[in-house]
Amino acid sequence: MIYCGIDWAERTHDVALVDDSGQLLAKRHITDDAAGYKILLDLLAEYGDTAENPIPVAIETSRGLLVAVLRTGKRKVFAINPLAAARYRDRHSVSRKKSDPGDALVLANILRTDMHAHRPLPEDSDLGRAIAVLARAQQDSLWNRQQLANQLRSLLREYYPAALAAFEPWRTGLCRPEARELLRAAPTPTRAAKLTRTQLTAALRRAGRKRGIEEEVGRLQDVLRADWAHQPPLVEEALGKQMLALLVQLEAACTAADDLAEAVEEAFPQHPDTEVILSFPGLGIQLGARILAEIGDDRKRFADARGLKAYAGASPITRASGEVPPLCGSG
Repeated sequence: MIYCGIDWAERTHDVALVDDSGQLLAKRHITDDAAGYKILLDLLAEYGDTAENPIPVAIETSRGLLVAVLRTGKRKVFAINPLAAARYRDRHSVSRKKSDPGDALVLANILRTDMHAHRPLPEDSDLGRAIAVLARAQQDSLWNRQQLANQLRSLLREYYPAALAAFEPWRTGLCRPEARELLRAAPTPTRAAKLTRTQLTAALRRAGRKRGIEEEVGRLQDVLRADWAHQPPLVEEALGKQMLALLVQLEAACTAADDLAEAVEEAFPQHPDTEVILSFPGLGIQLGARILAEIGDDRKRFADARGLKAYAGASPITRASGEVPPLCGSG
């Protein structure tokens, strides 16, 4: 058996090949481009890498073009946790000094000695991996949107509490199109108090609202024209400009979240496991896509239901203390 370890970096990678005895057979320093990938594949082929018997590879990442190239065919790629690799490094050196060629050798030896203890990347379908990319990106965009909304809320509390009171009944608050449109039309409480019913109506219609506009305009006008504490005029205008700059970022985050949600809604129904996943109570398209992103569609990834349960962190906690707990009501 031949084992390969790759210490990856942004521009270059170090490659090491070892045999069953731990003897270093070859090492290369390749670039992160098509030419470097070809050198790597040629090196693997030189030492017996074939489609039927590919050389396993250990690397400290599960993403990127290099990993995509290595995953072609039946090759097993092991994404080793960097913390685990650091522990293995102590076997070969006590100085704890990092060396890229040395780390590649360490990764190759991890497969040589403990390949049975590490899990290769699952053989998910291209559609399953594409859905995973979209679902995770959509979730990240939601987190980013909420973070920006929290920053905007904190800023409004400093000079514009009327806006927070006006948007409080709305379910998603500052992330709603109506809220963003009103803040754009009146970035300061002084300007907001001067908004007429016609201007408020136009702002709500631009945001896409179609029902209950008259009632909502009356409520907004009452809130915005109530008595509120104010910052000095110059400070208020400056804070308004800061708020508009932050609002631009929130607009972009909201647009990204909506676009990615639409992409998930287009891709997820095409997967053959969609009907099964959506049959679970409480799972819609977005949550179902996230479930698929986490467990994948590789039928050989989990040996049985217990393996999936353990991966999900839902296995029962056992206590091997040797003591038998008393029965309820036994005193």
